[in-house]
Amino acid sequence: MKPVPANSLSAGFYSEQAELEEAALRVMRSGWYILGEETAGFEREFAAWLGAPAAVGVANGTDALMLALKVVGVNAGDGVFTVSHTAVATVAAIEMLGAVPLLVDVDNQTLTMCPHSLLRAIHTAHRLGIPLKAVVPVHLYGHPCDIGALIALAREFDLRVVEDCSQSHGAEFQGRKTGTFADISAFSLYPTKNLGAFGDAGVIATADLEVAERLKMLRQYGWRERNNSEIPGVNSRLDELQAALLRVRLKSLDSRTRRRQEIAQEYQRAFGGILQTPVVLSGCSHVFHQYVVRSDDRDQLQQRLRQAGVATMIHYPKAVHQQTAYAGRLPLVDSLATTESQVARILSLPMFPEMSDEMVQQVCRAVLDRCTAAL
Repeated sequence: MKPVPANSLSAGFYSEQAELEEAALRVMRSGWYILGEETAGFEREFAAWLGAPAAVGVANGTDALMLALKVVGVNAGDGVFTVSHTAVATVAAIEMLGAVPLLVDVDNQTLTMCPHSLLRAIHTAHRLGIPLKAVVPVHLYGHPCDIGALIALAREFDLRVVEDCSQSHGAEFQGRKTGTFADISAFSLYPTKNLGAFGDAGVIATADLEVAERLKMLRQYGWRERNNSEIPGVNSRLDELQAALLRVRLKSLDSRTRRRQEIAQEYQRAFGGILQTPVVLSGCSHVFHQYVVRSDDRDQLQQRLRQAGVATMIHYPKAVHQQTAYAGRLPLVDSLATTESQVARILSLPMFPEMSDEMVQQVCRAVLDRCTAAL
């Protein structure tokens, strides 16, 4: 049997090759490559798909978070709560503004931000005298966090909320898509994401049209008119080529998501009683950016699957506060016990829409055989 990769970006390209190539040629022939009709079209179409009044394309997901935080008033020295079990980009975006990341623990079921930990962290930060400004909950792996409870807490303490939706394109909480609950939301469109570009890209969604206009200024030097910076800005533009390719990808996103969910159901049926598999809480839909199982025998399981020709990944082998750049440097505002206990147990199995039924069954058999052999 052929090896099963953890992901295959080339398979995604070949599944839509003709339309993608047509879109790329359209841009190259147009002679307009930055912030043109393709970007404006993608912004309109993404906002309509999401159910948000406005969307603003930017250069990457980290910039999307940074600019979203900036536009809601986060400044240097402000405390911003987020989780330690996330891609390091979440924390990097906070520090790009000179703000202070305040790391809270995750819920044991979903591995997303724990409201109880956030409340304890808010009280601790107040005692430490840290000025507090915002919360960045992460909808990790494709499952929504408890965004209702987190927003309620944030409102109680006059904190702004920026949803990190980089892994949750299309996931729903109580019938609404993630990215439509908070003050503003940020999406990475990195190639591996459920809606992935062919390079770096990001998008910000907001219900406030004035905020959207300010974001458009911020992403290009503070310009409303070319060569006149009304406010300090940055260079974070979504280029026309990526926008055109994303417009193609957006049309198939829902069907690709359904395929991810079908694969997850097959995995669940095959080894749901053997491994700790992802939960889908009531009122939520999971888009399975990653299919993450948990095992006390994680490293051995990963090795045995590799020997069986099944590639896996670990998202993420170290929590942010355990990484060299951050260890011992950030204020401790709550215990990260769940984060630390689970980071050694997580394993991402192959998950991409182009997986054939045969590949899915190959993964199922390999997991069953290796888990059974370990008993």
